[in-house]
Amino acid sequence: MHNPELLSIAIRNVTFGEHVKVVEPVNLYGCTIGDHCFIGPFVEIQKDVSIGHHTKVQSHAFICELVTIGDHCFISHGAMFINDLFESGGPAGGDKTKWRSTQIGNHVSIGTHATILPVSICDHVVVGAGAVVTKDITEPGVYVGNPAKKIR
Repeated sequence: MHNPELLSIAIRNVTFGEHVKVVEPVNLYGCTIGDHCFIGPFVEIQKDVSIGHHTKVQSHAFICELVTIGDHCFISHGAMFINDLFESGGPAGGDKTKWRSTQIGNHVSIGTHATILPVSICDHVVVGAGAVVTKDITEPGVYVGNPAKKIR
């Protein structure tokens, strides 16, 4: 019988703004988190992620590398961000040249268990619970479904 290699969650190499609240356990590394943000428990925010001021990230959210989130945003429970589109039929693995970035504007709310592929989302957008955003959103409004479509 073999013992596994144990890796620990941690907060490493994070640049925090003023008055940030973090509820542990979390795994935050190599990212930047703006002033007056809230990070809930069981959240992972990877390196090269930037989170703007006054943004809340609720529990169980996963924000992968190459994501930028604006100011006054709300990322709900279990929201997932994707940077690998499996363009070659499988995971890119360590080949980061195949990864794509995501840009989230200001005043954007992303609902529970929404999935955000590498896209750009403009300011003043609501993404409904369970929605899958597969294309850029260039017009403010409410988007729901799979794939996400504007309903108002």
